[in-house]
Amino acid sequence: MIYLAESGSTKCDAVFLTNEGEEVKRIRTIGFNPYFHDRQFVAKEIIKVPEIIELGAQVEQVFFYGAGCSSPDLNVEIAQGLKAGFPNAQISVDHDLRASAYATWNGLPQVTCILGTGSNCVYYDGQSLQAGRSGYGFILGDEGSASYIGKRVVRAYLYRLMEPSLIREFEEHYGINEAIIREKVYAPTGANVFLGSFAPFAHKHLHLPFFYQMVFNGFREFIETQVLPFPHAQKVPISFVGSIAHHFEPVLNDVLDYFDLQKGKIIRRPVDGLIDYYKRYKIKVQS
Repeated sequence: MIYLAESGSTKCDAVFLTNEGEEVKRIRTIGFNPYFHDRQFVAKEIIKVPEIIELGAQVEQVFFYGAGCSSPDLNVEIAQGLKAGFPNAQISVDHDLRASAYATWNGLPQVTCILGTGSNCVYYDGQSLQAGRSGYGFILGDEGSASYIGKRVVRAYLYRLMEPSLIREFEEHYGINEAIIREKVYAPTGANVFLGSFAPFAHKHLHLPFFYQMVFNGFREFIETQVLPFPHAQKVPISFVGSIAHHFEPVLNDVLDYFDLQKGKIIRRPVDGLIDYYKRYKIKVQS
């Protein structure tokens, strides 16, 4: 049996497959990011998942693609933690950029972008991945992501740039105030997820020019800083994965038109594309 997982910082979509690539069971767990979670945390959480308790020992190969899994030292933290749930498996841990490239692959070179809690992008020609100028996290980067949009929603609240009725709605809906925001934003971990949780407020009010422009500017900055530096960006499709790309697709379309870029696929959850890719190419964990 095979366990195929694509993880952001917040949540992870995963599927158990037969060795022929047929789906057995699909699940969702919390996300694991080695910048925030060590092997002990991963091990403790993975053995809480009922489906993994049931099927984990039968799994022979694990493919885990995750946010922050960008170096051997970071990847081994996740792999060692996963071993607790999959004691008999060979485990491969790789960057979520590879999962996104595989999931959107249509046989032609393209730029694939992640717009979820964070943001990232890669150029993939079917042979090699070329990472972009990205992956700097929510403090320095993550343009156009949920954490980026949520941060600007919070700023608009703190600086009273919203209409008074929206300020009241924001406080009542989230049960929040300035003191709570300070505590969460400057906590040792989790600030990116906390900020990202406010992106739906922008989506709810996207019909208002203030919030539309907020999101448009985030996507414009993402394209300028992360996508356009690729030499072939204006000649190949630009595909996207992630909840932000999915939910804000109309604004994303406008930004692609603004830059005269070719739109590729937009996929909310890459795991479906990963299943198709696995079935076509029968990838193996490298010993």
